[in-house]
This record gives sequence, structure tokens and C-alpha cells, in this order.
Amino acid sequence: MADLKSAFLNVYSQLKSELLQDPSFEFTDDSRQWVEKMLDYNVPGGKLNRGLSVIDSYRLLKDGKELTQDEIFLTSALGWCIEWLQAYFLVLDDIMDSSHTRRGQPCWFRLPNVGMIAVNDGVILRNHITRILKNHFRGKPYYVDLLDLFNEVEFQTASGQMIDLITTLEGEKDLSKYSLQQHRRIVQYKTAYYSFYLPVACALVMAGENLDNHIDVKNILVDMGIYFQVQDDYLDCFGNPETIGKIGTDIEDFKCSWLVVKALEICNEEQKKVLYENYGKPDPANVAKVKALYNELNLKGVFEDYESKSYERLVTSIEAHPSKPVQAVLKSFLGKIYRRQK
Repeated sequence: MADLKSAFLNVYSQLKSELLQDPSFEFTDDSRQWVEKMLDYNVPGGKLNRGLSVIDSYRLLKDGKELTQDEIFLTSALGWCIEWLQAYFLVLDDIMDSSHTRRGQPCWFRLPNVGMIAVNDGVILRNHITRILKNHFRGKPYYVDLLDLFNEVEFQTASGQMIDLITTLEGEKDLSKYSLQQHRRIVQYKTAYYSFYLPVACALVMAGENLDNHIDVKNILVDMGIYFQVQDDYLDCFGNPETIGKIGTDIEDFKCSWLVVKALEICNEEQKKVLYENYGKPDPANVAKVKALYNELNLKGVFEDYESKSYERLVTSIEAHPSKPVQAVLKSFLGKIYRRQK
């Protein structure tokens, strides 16, 4: 895996160097330095799980056969397209949320001399994806399928972000808008398609598969993405900040979190009053009251029950799939996230 990661990072350097020499634009030294700094700051800094999953999935679809150098390069390039997509979403997301830190460092727009230039940097990041696809996949029979796939998933993610933003409008804090169905919709569109479905779909397309024949795979991966986000919501409140690498703020931020929608579903009128009075307030005393209510409602136990049932349901769906290599891809994904602590 370490070898794979270093090969993957080498491909980043090659793609970056091509983008900094793109013949469609006459770079000056200043503009080239700006783009290079912007890329290095925003693209390779995360865990790279989405990008590496493309290589992993493709190898499993090939029955674990040794990949050629060309296959390693092309699956890595597609993996980086997903990491570029992620960087584009995060740069703009941080501006919308007025966030301060991302991946343990200040958000890109918070840097001196960056500010709102970050909006245009986000647009450049998005455009780099089509440049990479054109440079390396234009001659492939599945080139148009890749373009379609990235366009489709970007639209779904942006639409998910929209329903998230309009549900948590500042100054209109209304818990009655929150429900399990609304939570699922936000997560499905905002996270599940690009984080879970897209890496596997890239591998399937490269392996010559028609995505229309794999609707069941999409549904399983979307379910997995929803389960992953529920874990995230749980860890935001109950996880160890040292393990997860951040201090959760979903309660203060009035997030449509699985915990709050679950609490609203099972609490009595008195408990509901406590939620309405304290949820979404930054004061630690209000946050403590919400957490105390979560404990009173035994949301830890409710989550553990949800987790084991989700796992069983996902395993049953995966094992019903007729293709063993596709089963292996899906089980590999599930194995990475089941009972995770961060």
C-alpha cells in the first residue's frame, strides 16, 4: 500500500507539471507560482482515500491481477481527478461556511493575499479536471462516459450542498425542518455520490463496463455513503477529538445531524423543549445540555443498533450481487469504514 501511495503521489507531480505548462494559457512566472502554491495547498493534503480507491477498485475488478504501468498511471489520474473535485468543493465550502481551518491548517481563503481570489481558484480547480481527462483519456472509447460521470456527480453534489445550505439558513433556525428523510437527502447528494460511488464508477468505466448495468452497485454505495455520514455525525459528538483530529461543532452550528433528527424522533415533549431551546447556540452551557439529553436518550445505544443493522443489510445486498469481483470491491469499501473511530 505504501508503494501504491508513493506511485500515486508521483502521478500528482506529473499532472501538476502538465497543468502548469498548459498550452491554452500563456503563464507568467507569477501566475504559475500562484497556481502551483494553490494546488499544493489544497489538493494532496487529505487522506487521499477517494483517489486511492480507484486503483484499489480497478485491481479488484481485474481479479487482483498485477496492473500494468499504464493502468496504474490511468487509474491514478482518475483518482486525482476525484481529489481535484474534492479540493474544488472544499475551497468553496469553507468560504460559504466561514470556516477557519481545514485539515489542520487555515482555510485557503483565510491566507493573507488570497481572500476572495479563492472563488476563482475553485473554478480553476474544477477546470483542471477536464484538462486532465482531455490530456490522458481523449483517445479512449470511454472518454465521453468519464466526462458525463464527473458532470453528473458534480451536479448532484452541488445540489446536495444547496439543500444543506437552505435547510440551515442563518437566522431561520427551525428544528421542525429536520427529519431523517431530509438528513438522508442531504447526505446522499452532498457526500455519497462523489465519495463512494464516483471512485468505483471510474474503475468500472475504465474496465469497459456500462454504468447503466450497475444501478444496484450505485444504490449499495450510496447506502454506504449515508452510513458513513451517520458515523461522522456520531463521532462529531461522541468521538475522541484526539483520534478524529478535530473538535466537533455540529450542535453549535445547528447542523442537520443524524443525532438531532434521531433525538427529535424519540424524545417526549419536555425533552423536545430542551432541544429547541439549546440546539444551535454557541454557548458551551447550551451544548452541554444537548449532549446530556443525547445521553439521556441513549443515542450511543441507538447508534450501535443502527450500525450493526446497516452492516448486516449492506453485506446481504453485496452478497446478492452476481459478480465476485464487484462483491470484492464493495466489501473492501465496507471493511474500511465499519466501526471506524475516526
